Amino acid sequence: MKRFFLLAGVAALMVSCSQADYSAVPLATDQVQRVEPLSWWTGMTTDLQLMVQGPGISECDVAVEGKGMAVKAVHKADSPNFIFVDMTVKAPGEYNLVFTRGDESFKYPYIIREREKGSRERESFSTADMIYLIMPDRFASATDLNDSCWPGGDYIDGSARPWAVPETPDEVNRADAVARHGGDIQGIMDHLDYIAELGATAIWSTPLLLDNQDHESYHGYACADYYHIDPRFGDNELYKSFVDAAHQHGIKVIMDIVTNHCGTAHWWMQDAPFKDWYHSAEPYTQMNALFSVYMDPNASIRDRERQESGWFVPSMPDMNLDNPYVLKYFQQWAVWWVEYAGLDGLRVDTYPYNEPVPMSQWCKAVTDEYPNMNIVGECWDRNIPQLAYWQKDNPNVDGFNSNLPSIMDFPLESAIKTALCEDYVNWDEGMTRIYTVIAQDFAYHDLSHMMTFFANHDHARTGDVLREDPERMKLAITLLATLRGIPQLYYGDEMMFLERKDVPSHDGAKRIDFPGGWDGDSFSLFDKDGRELAPREYQFAEELHDYTANLFNWRKGSKAVQDGKTLHFLSRANIGDRNITDNTYAYFRYTDTDAVFVYINNSFEPHALDWDHYREFVEGPVNGRDVLTGESITLRNGITIAPKSALVVEFKR
Repeated sequence: MKRFFLLAGVAALMVSCSQADYSAVPLATDQVQRVEPLSWWTGMTTDLQLMVQGPGISECDVAVEGKGMAVKAVHKADSPNFIFVDMTVKAPGEYNLVFTRGDESFKYPYIIREREKGSRERESFSTADMIYLIMPDRFASATDLNDSCWPGGDYIDGSARPWAVPETPDEVNRADAVARHGGDIQGIMDHLDYIAELGATAIWSTPLLLDNQDHESYHGYACADYYHIDPRFGDNELYKSFVDAAHQHGIKVIMDIVTNHCGTAHWWMQDAPFKDWYHSAEPYTQMNALFSVYMDPNASIRDRERQESGWFVPSMPDMNLDNPYVLKYFQQWAVWWVEYAGLDGLRVDTYPYNEPVPMSQWCKAVTDEYPNMNIVGECWDRNIPQLAYWQKDNPNVDGFNSNLPSIMDFPLESAIKTALCEDYVNWDEGMTRIYTVIAQDFAYHDLSHMMTFFANHDHARTGDVLREDPERMKLAITLLATLRGIPQLYYGDEMMFLERKDVPSHDGAKRIDFPGGWDGDSFSLFDKDGRELAPREYQFAEELHDYTANLFNWRKGSKAVQDGKTLHFLSRANIGDRNITDNTYAYFRYTDTDAVFVYINNSFEPHALDWDHYREFVEGPVNGRDVLTGESITLRNGITIAPKSALVVEFKR
């Protein structure tokens, strides 16, 4: 197990003197390479600790020019080129950090802003939302002028950026499935109308921070700078503008963040503040993906250490959150982006690869700052008790509390795709798989804080999994729109996007470009005319798009689906001497006043409704509205549900 890091070399407490005259001290930003966080605010719960990087900076004393900000303590690191400075923040203003080394003094500007009113009480994403997952490099490109940066941070058109960026070696080549394709933040902004009209009320974008690996940097999960947007996507100000524009469209924004690892191209890989800032790669040890080691009473220490300290892949160094300065760095970083950009939520990548106790402290720090903030963790575990372990306040036998509000429902994801591919089933197959997952809802502490989905950027394209069958795709969309939890839809699944067939099968081939997102595309699926005239590969695009938009726009007003309970039914059929499922699944989502009845027929045969089967919930006949057609309907015996189709009816109780 990783050792707890003891605070290193604490320098003498230094309080700035408000009477000191620093007017003659020069600004010397070449002697201070970085100060992070980039800025701060008044009225924050989170204490401010600055990480300062500069050549030999540990030899300097530190003070502040101005009265509204003061130095509490200075902490040295293992590297002489770093110090960590605890600050007191009293008033907004433009200040200078003053560094003194012998007879030499220089200063660096730092801004404290007044916190926006109501920031602490901001609301977050919930069961009322549908989250649309975007991979920005593959979604839409507003310009090709930002596709590469030359040394110093200039774009290829010669325009300069406000911070120095190294050359970006991974160039754009749309023919190469694992290269950059050129999508950017402005491209997302240009299509916010499309996302809103689809019924989405939140966007989760895969990481937009600088990823400067020389190969496969498009996905963004190997961060090279935690405080700057990748210049090929835009810049910090554009990201903030994107969040504002999304809010104007009634769309929340969830930032995808990675605390477990960075990329080997991160600047601190050349000179880390502490020797144990990240876990040593000598000898290289890959993580073992054994999430069970945290709750397994039989687990070996060796297996747990490898889970915590092993690298995700050779290009992604594993961060050491047991070092308190690393933990503080990531706590402040998350808070800074929420406050700076006005974010509505966070998604944490590879959550169980982090050290559990420090990550619990990380979650608590963020939610102490924002009590209503929802954070969802990627806990890729299809074992339901092990998944439940990671949700906040789960009654774990070891007493561990993750403080993580939401978890991703991987058991349901697997059940949906497996069930919809099974046509001739035994008693425990087909729709029984979904029934069985929902039947174990007792294992979860809070069903309202579970993200449901049938695919994300790490999965095969659902259209390929479901054999390019639009009717199966409709069933998946129906389940996502009506089951409990917070639904997340992966971009393009609303039109059954398929993996590229002109390149070898690979994650990059599954993360395809959205047709119409680039100048010169021969057709656009962002508009109705383009969907209707799309080539054969997208012949069902308009039909599926409208089906999806209908369901998720309806879902915005359905309290029974958003907040209701579930009562579900599975029917059996006698075939010869066997009693097996008939591959249907029915359930009610309900509150005290409203109800929704959902019937999924996953078989090749039409099924006549036997309303007596559901009389324990309500006696028939029942008058309601068919959500899929918009027409009035009476639920009674004999209504026929066609093969591979669904019935969704809302009614008053």
